[in-house]
Amino acid sequence: MLTDADPFTDLDAYTGLPRVGGLWLAPDGRRLVVGVSTPDRKNTRYVTSLWEVDPEGQRPARRLTRSSEGESAVAFTPGGDLLFASTRPDPDAAEGEEPRPAIWVQPAGGGDARVLLTPPQGVRGLLVSASGTVLLGSDLMPSAADAAADAEIRKQRKEGGISAILHAEYPPRHWDQDLGPDRTRLLVTGDDADLRDLTGHVGRALEDGTEWDISPDGRTVVSSWASGEAGDRRVALVAIDVETGERRTLAEDPDLTFEAARFSPDGTSVATMVWTRATPERSMTCWIGVVPLDGGEVRHLTREWDRWPHLGEWTPDGAALIVAADDHGRSPLWRVDVATGEVTRLTTDDAAYTDVRIAPDGRWAYALRSSVGSAPAPVRVALTGSSVGSVLPGGAEGSALSGGAEGSLLSGGAEGSLLPGGAEGSLLPGGAEGSLLSGGAVVEPLLGPATAPELPGRLTEVTATAEDGTPLRAWLALPHHAGADSPVPLLLWIHGGPRHSWNSWSWRWNPWIAVAQGYAVLLPDPALSTGYGYHFMERAWGSWGGTPYTDLMTITDAAEDRDDIDATRTAAMGGSFGGYMANWIAGHTDRFAAIVTHASLWALDQFAATTDTSDLWAREMSGDMTGANSPHRFVDEIRTPMLIIHGDRDYRVPIGEALRLWWDLQSRSTEPGPHRFLYFPDENHWILKPGNAKAWYETVLAFVAHHVRGEKWEAPEILG
Repeated sequence: MLTDADPFTDLDAYTGLPRVGGLWLAPDGRRLVVGVSTPDRKNTRYVTSLWEVDPEGQRPARRLTRSSEGESAVAFTPGGDLLFASTRPDPDAAEGEEPRPAIWVQPAGGGDARVLLTPPQGVRGLLVSASGTVLLGSDLMPSAADAAADAEIRKQRKEGGISAILHAEYPPRHWDQDLGPDRTRLLVTGDDADLRDLTGHVGRALEDGTEWDISPDGRTVVSSWASGEAGDRRVALVAIDVETGERRTLAEDPDLTFEAARFSPDGTSVATMVWTRATPERSMTCWIGVVPLDGGEVRHLTREWDRWPHLGEWTPDGAALIVAADDHGRSPLWRVDVATGEVTRLTTDDAAYTDVRIAPDGRWAYALRSSVGSAPAPVRVALTGSSVGSVLPGGAEGSALSGGAEGSLLSGGAEGSLLPGGAEGSLLPGGAEGSLLSGGAVVEPLLGPATAPELPGRLTEVTATAEDGTPLRAWLALPHHAGADSPVPLLLWIHGGPRHSWNSWSWRWNPWIAVAQGYAVLLPDPALSTGYGYHFMERAWGSWGGTPYTDLMTITDAAEDRDDIDATRTAAMGGSFGGYMANWIAGHTDRFAAIVTHASLWALDQFAATTDTSDLWAREMSGDMTGANSPHRFVDEIRTPMLIIHGDRDYRVPIGEALRLWWDLQSRSTEPGPHRFLYFPDENHWILKPGNAKAWYETVLAFVAHHVRGEKWEAPEILG
């Protein structure tokens, strides 16, 4: 329940904030829909409702759906009707019939939603072609010939008390899910509007992360297609004839992986993400490729661009792709010319853009915009009629920011990239509609369903120079009262990935909650981070404990040199790869008063063989690499109190890492030891349930306050 409480000091209010995620545009450009997640009545999970946002930015957002089960897998029909998946009860179902996953349709002109289709088991990747053909993924049992047979097999397993899964392929699980015995198949609507199995049982080919697309005429589906033996995962790009189910390969290379696909507006070409396969000596790289649907060579469009783009969307004329790509702590929008591969930066603000959709007239790109200091919200970005950022010729690493001052949008490179007064963002003062600073494309905020809370502090940047001469930078979130007369304690927060960047809002690791408690939070991008070119990643390839560690210590030194930071009171925190770095830091320095390590890697040889992506790490991690860079080898050097946090359903970094770390610390500690272990039996790599998220923040803040500020240790009351 929403209250007037400050969400950064009241965790109940914080976990109750509406969270905007997902954005969909109707084919005619007149309807824009976003998803909004809020806690359910029992406060055990977040459920998503759908809201309509005015694409012109004039009318307030209005709620379209309301159910205790929530909605997902959104798409529009050519006529503008809204489709979504939900397990909400069907008012037309027979008495006593249990609710089941279904695709619902809500008419464009208004009225109640009704069941349109009933897939066998769940829905993902819902798409509708311009001709009206519906495409989706749904999981069926291997031996099931149709939905009826699938239901019978599931009934037999349930009545027989059978949960066993027999595997013949890798991996057996993914993130927090046990894979199998059912597997994804592609289903399409035929002339009778019923769903038809397009692929049949294809094993692991359509993995959980697989993306597909359907041609405008509805005749062809393109999709990534996984295969491989002995754990050697290979991913090709295939085309599937909707009428016959015949499948042919569009792109395949033993040294490359083809992930995701987007049909060009005329249906003759397909854009795809192309990845190199990592080795112990070479990091992976990625770029956008374009391949003709009727066959031919892949044209590697952005291979020379020194950034990692997301695939994005075609412009209606097929002349360009609008993509996002990390860049120096931001993730701006870029225009990629399909004919030449020339890349032009469009947005120049301190923001990250996701969920890009292009208006049918090509004038606007709609997206969700967020930053370290602002939660995701819908905006539109002008694609015509405004100046754009400078072109990066030849893919040269650089910034389109004015004045050449890396990371600053203020003239003269003044400290801080935000507008005066700490107001987040890139819009002109007063929130007036208008262009961004530095001559970038016009970005207009739309009237979304959520109001941004007032931040308890301000955001600036810290820069330094690494040992090898490489420029380093970080965001620094500070309380309003921090200054030379009132220096504040510092928390170093290390991002996961490792190929990632602090450039957008985080609900799970929100620095403003710590800022509201009087801490400064340093958010650095060390070696291996994205947005700084491939060399920045290669600096640390095969040496996780080397350059990333020295980069982190260097940028922390720079932050501690500020007169508004109390260098005598510091702590370090990290999750996933950031947890790995927290563990490494613990064994290599005692400069921090406390360390929090979440979902962390502890023994690399153990991790590499038990994670859900062992095939990936087997290519990257040699025996020498894991031996030299494994934190567990330095356990006897740890002097700093550590808070270990882990979820039992974390299959990316299995719970064995935390259990071994906990034993290694406890077996070496005097009684009572300073360390703590916060364990979540029902959470995964992330802590997602509202109540558990509150317990996470309360425990972390209590642990840090005890060791950094000298406050009495009191376990959160919520933990008993």
